[in-house]
Amino acid sequence: MGLSSRRALTSAATALLFCLVTAGTASAEESPTDHTAPGGATSDNAAPSVERTTEVNDRAGWDEAADQPLNDHVPALCDTPSTWYSITSKKSVHVPSWWNGTKYKDGPGGTMTVAVTKGGTISADVTGTGDFEVSGVIGKAKASVSVKIGGSVTVTTGHTYSHTISKNRYGHLQYGSWGYRVTWKKYRSAGGRNCGGVEIGHGSATLPTSETGWKYWESAS
Repeated sequence: MGLSSRRALTSAATALLFCLVTAGTASAEESPTDHTAPGGATSDNAAPSVERTTEVNDRAGWDEAADQPLNDHVPALCDTPSTWYSITSKKSVHVPSWWNGTKYKDGPGGTMTVAVTKGGTISADVTGTGDFEVSGVIGKAKASVSVKIGGSVTVTTGHTYSHTISKNRYGHLQYGSWGYRVTWKKYRSAGGRNCGGVEIGHGSATLPTSETGWKYWESAS
């Protein structure tokens, strides 16, 4: 092969290599870096933007909605009837121990000093109508009002206490438990396709707690 032929072949090979390199560069430059398809549409495989992620995660109630059943159009069925209690109101009260040796009156004026001279038990008082159990009312109140509530509390002798009486007034001291007065209702499941509650009992209760002590007040006579 002559010198001229070799030069022509070398030039042709160089031109072909240049074309391949140029084509590869153009392909890399045209590859979308923002995951957009032709026409500016977002690709299905694209990662969500920061704004989109924030919008989804900050949607009100998103976590609750995630647990909704798929077949929520199917009426719920109650497997078995059941009953439950509800405490509808509460009020802090002093539950007195009415036996002798726990209540005193003195005056007018001066200072009264007292002590529990006879022990005993302060018990819960639960009243109502319909179907109910005392233990059920007490248990519900203990769970929803105060863990210190019980069916009864024992009072022991002792616990000396002094209080100054206003001039020309009479002082009263009553020992007891710092408890609660509550109202309650009892329900049963309606059963069948209706899982709502049907009231089957209601009433009130005075419930002692484990906290005991003296209550003081004054009167004109």
